[in-house]
Amino acid sequence: MKFAPYGIREIVTQFTLAAAVAAFFAAASFLLAAKVLLLFTLLPLAWVLFVFYFFRDPQRSVPAGDDNIVSPADGTITEIAEQEEPEFIGSLTRKIGIFLSLFSVHVNRSPCGAKVAYLKYTPGRFLSAASPKSSRQNESNSIGLVTQRGKILLRQIAGVIARRIICEVKEGDSLEKGEKFGMIKFGSRTEIYLPVQSGFEWRVSVGQKVKAGETVLGVFK
Repeated sequence: MKFAPYGIREIVTQFTLAAAVAAFFAAASFLLAAKVLLLFTLLPLAWVLFVFYFFRDPQRSVPAGDDNIVSPADGTITEIAEQEEPEFIGSLTRKIGIFLSLFSVHVNRSPCGAKVAYLKYTPGRFLSAASPKSSRQNESNSIGLVTQRGKILLRQIAGVIARRIICEVKEGDSLEKGEKFGMIKFGSRTEIYLPVQSGFEWRVSVGQKVKAGETVLGVFK
């Protein structure tokens, strides 16, 4: 299985720590003649396996066409609403919020072919990313995209456990549809905003599971 390069530091660090803890319990079991201590060597092993699982980066089949938008994140749709977006788009937008659990793939992908025209990091709190309140109060990173159909805003939002947002693009960069541009580590939320006047029509619903770069969120009329 392929792993996201953003997690190499965590994988190496946690593997080294887990190996040390497992060796400690194995030695203690031998020195104290207490075989039950060998069971504790399974705990760091389980943790390392989870870290590897968290940073997985599976291949995705990106749908062709310029008339559709794909999901920028894996997870569950928790919110679909109309909302004013003054930060980059400057008009009424249709917004979708996607919650990423600890078991979701956390690599973010571009929803369409676009040019990066705006970036803004905002410090904040670490409320549950499943709550719409996190959109306004949590640490976040906004990415403004310019496309053939107009402007699109993406927001990477940290959650209770997530404490690091990674965004590898800069203003002026071009992205292909489904191209990876970053991730949010350990539980988070990703949002996408499109202008109402763009004629975009959502094809998903609240509670639906989506996959980054693969699930079509909607189409332009």
